[in-house]
Amino acid sequence: MTVWSAQDRRDQPEGRITTMLPDWSMAPLVEALRTIRGIDLISSVTFVAEVGDLSRFETPRQLMAYLGLVPSEQSSGTRIRRGGITRAGNGEARRMLAAWSYRYQPRVASGKTDVVERQPKPVRDIAWKAQVRLCGRYRKLAAGEKKPTLVVARELSGFIWAIGQTVRPAMLQA
Repeated sequence: MTVWSAQDRRDQPEGRITTMLPDWSMAPLVEALRTIRGIDLISSVTFVAEVGDLSRFETPRQLMAYLGLVPSEQSSGTRIRRGGITRAGNGEARRMLAAWSYRYQPRVASGKTDVVERQPKPVRDIAWKAQVRLCGRYRKLAAGEKKPTLVVARELSGFIWAIGQTVRPAMLQA
């Protein structure tokens, strides 16, 4: 009995989000971001709610900086030294980037095929290109000394930016 009530409490917010999503102006962007591996309904809604309209960022680097996925830098005169990724940006949005899901081979999960098929071809192409690149990148970095999740999250934000440029929120389409 306790397990069932806990499952009901877990499922209630997702049910409410599902019923409210069609009326939200950002719904097209939320649905498009769901085509990316590791991002589903809750993470997509949270990311879009935290970041807003992705077309406000002129370049992917601006989005990466907003998320805190840029290398630190110590400069003095002509000397420039770059360090690790700062993580000084929007932590909640950055947490929604499930970079660890790229440990596995590229594929579309059986439960995600209907979400992917509903999107236009340019969005599907970006999502697949991201998956192929980031799966290989994760494995290559895991073999070295870099933290693969941070580097992959940085590149993933670039692919998210590209989808945000392709799919505009409903209020901006008119």
